[in-house]
Amino acid sequence: MTIRQNFDFEAVGPKNMYLMYHEELESLAKFLPELERGRFWMTFGDAYINHLTVLQNVGMTGIEPIVYQGKEIVPLQFLAAVLPKPETLGPTTTGKTNIGDIATGMALDGSGEKTYYIYNICDHEEAFHETGNQAISYTTGVPAMIGAAMMLTGAWRGEGVFNMEQMDPDPYMDMLNTQGLPWQVKELAGPLDF
Repeated sequence: MTIRQNFDFEAVGPKNMYLMYHEELESLAKFLPELERGRFWMTFGDAYINHLTVLQNVGMTGIEPIVYQGKEIVPLQFLAAVLPKPETLGPTTTGKTNIGDIATGMALDGSGEKTYYIYNICDHEEAFHETGNQAISYTTGVPAMIGAAMMLTGAWRGEGVFNMEQMDPDPYMDMLNTQGLPWQVKELAGPLDF
């Protein structure tokens, strides 16, 4: 969380995003070997960062058990037990999410390097009205449901475990449009410097 950039997210506004590890980077590098660089960024509000810093400083994010009043507890598990449960946040969460991917590469038509931003916007209140959950749950659940539908309909098939990037993206992307997470593509002026 030491490297951050500011980015203006459509429908959300300018936000600080932080460079983080995410397991998707490993599978993308494995199954898309032509990928020269992949980075994962996530936004957090200033209040969240301040709270997290304090909790880390007092040891509440630790995963090693400690003994408290003769009982062994894991600080992070205790913290999770006293914080509000994510499923209770839906009625009070407002605003929107903007989740996307920025890619730079050579245009297929040979016209040179291009940078595109593909993204979707999800409204917390609309997601709650539809499902009783906020947009974070919605943007996690809908893609999983679509993946299951791809397997059940035979659009994605094979034996064993697969990563999404090994499958045909077209039916998946089509279904995102019809299942509440329509995506957009915007060409950017050039590669971003982060």
